[in-house]
Amino acid sequence: MREELTRIGVKELRDASAVDDSFTNASGKTQLLIINSVCGCAASNARPAVTLAQQSEIQPDEMITVFAGQDIEATARSREYLAGIPPSSPFIALLSSGEPVFVLERRHIEGRSASAIAMDLVKAYETHCGTNGQATEGRAAETSPSEDQDSVPPTFKSIL
Repeated sequence: MREELTRIGVKELRDASAVDDSFTNASGKTQLLIINSVCGCAASNARPAVTLAQQSEIQPDEMITVFAGQDIEATARSREYLAGIPPSSPFIALLSSGEPVFVLERRHIEGRSASAIAMDLVKAYETHCGTNGQATEGRAAETSPSEDQDSVPPTFKSIL
């Protein structure tokens, strides 16, 4: 399950120090953070979705991952950088300069096909990465475009 992401070039962060280094060096960059998990019902589609989204011309500058339940310290530290966003795994966030601009929680992933999840990622890349992404700094995270906004917890940051 780790190799499914690392073999496509996703950088694995195994401890809190590696997470801190990644976020400290995030200024001016877009990053895709994947909180991986062993969950067969959701993670089994999240990982292939990341692979499918790599077919897009527009990509984040960096892709990073922590493994929930295994890299406990790294996962906890990555969640500290996601203040106001409820913890879930699997979880995918697109970050701009270390700030989340697009989020897919477990509830946005579970029960959906890898191709549908990949389409959400590609749309987020097109909106927030490359030259378009420069305008997103300082904006809070948005949810999946297909998500019913009424069901989002009040602690969830949204640009809407």
